[in-house]
Amino acid sequence: MASEELAQKLQRRLQLEESGTVAAAEGEAVAKGEEAAGDEAERSCLTASAGAELSAKLCRRQDINEGAAQPRRAAVFNPYTEFKEFSRRQIKDMERMFRLYDSGRDGYIDLMELKLMMEKLGAPQTHLGLKNMIKEVDEDFDGKLSFREFLLIFHKAAAGELEEDSGLLTLAKLSEIDVSTEGVKGAKNFFEAKVQALSSASKFEAEIKAEQDERKREEEERKHRRAAFRELKSAFTQ
Repeated sequence: MASEELAQKLQRRLQLEESGTVAAAEGEAVAKGEEAAGDEAERSCLTASAGAELSAKLCRRQDINEGAAQPRRAAVFNPYTEFKEFSRRQIKDMERMFRLYDSGRDGYIDLMELKLMMEKLGAPQTHLGLKNMIKEVDEDFDGKLSFREFLLIFHKAAAGELEEDSGLLTLAKLSEIDVSTEGVKGAKNFFEAKVQALSSASKFEAEIKAEQDERKREEEERKHRRAAFRELKSAFTQ
């Protein structure tokens, strides 16, 4: 009787173990299936992403071919080799003026900085006029002027590619940067309307320099006062 009961228990234990093995096998099969489905979904996602990126590149290339967009240029360029019609001194003058009005020191002249620039030059523009000025040379469509695009203003002006009522032509004429050198196309009449007196930009720069000199003078005076106070204090403590 006891042996029969023991045999039943062993049989039951064996059935349970076999059931556990089957369940484990089934669980493993389900896990593998889920993993395969996940891999497939990931591959599909990557394929879709790559397809979208390729589509965007193809659309931009088509826009460039149709003239609706300009190729992106490298952020670093050599103005002396790209704008050979200007001398080194002229390019240095343009760079000095660009930095003068790049108050944000980010390498660009944005809409507000251009607004201030035109006001200082004595030729204020409307908001729409300023946007049109940037649009005329904005090759990368970012709504602001890089140094290369700033040089393009003088390049186009010297080549006679700007309209008489263009704000950019006004900027070039008032800048006091002489680009009417031999070999520059269209430069013959470029500075016919050039202002003879000092431009507002030069005056603005002079004001900044005067403020800097004033701060230096005040700092020197403070140093002298501190030195005199130390000497007086030393005399009393002896």
